[in-house]
Amino acid sequence: MLLDTHALIWIVLGTSIHEDAAAAIVAASANGGVHISAATAWELGIIQQKRSLNVLIAGDVRGWLSKAVKATRARLLSLDFDLMVDVGELPDLAHRDPADRMLIATARSHDLILITRDRAILDYAAAGHVRAIAC
Repeated sequence: MLLDTHALIWIVLGTSIHEDAAAAIVAASANGGVHISAATAWELGIIQQKRSLNVLIAGDVRGWLSKAVKATRARLLSLDFDLMVDVGELPDLAHRDPADRMLIATARSHDLILITRDRAILDYAAAGHVRAIAC
């Protein structure tokens, strides 16, 4: 199970998510199977610079992520050289958001289900290119 950036934020804030996604996360968490990509750290930094999350993160992306990792009992996944090549070679993907491309490549590389509300990612999953559950 791989949480996209917004799914992580909503879970930490206690925002309600779709039942199927919540159940999958609880089951994965019990087995140490919840993951957060380094792409999320990058995206949070970008969003915070735009001041979109300033109140939530309070200028401390590392501190907020550390708390989020503990709260979700997630494992961190890095972005290595091969994975970044995969980001540029995703099949049939018109999606231009680099963070979402990194999350998709990470999910594919590690054979994980991506938890997201992003319509473009969910459509990409429906086409059979990545596994995803809407949250």
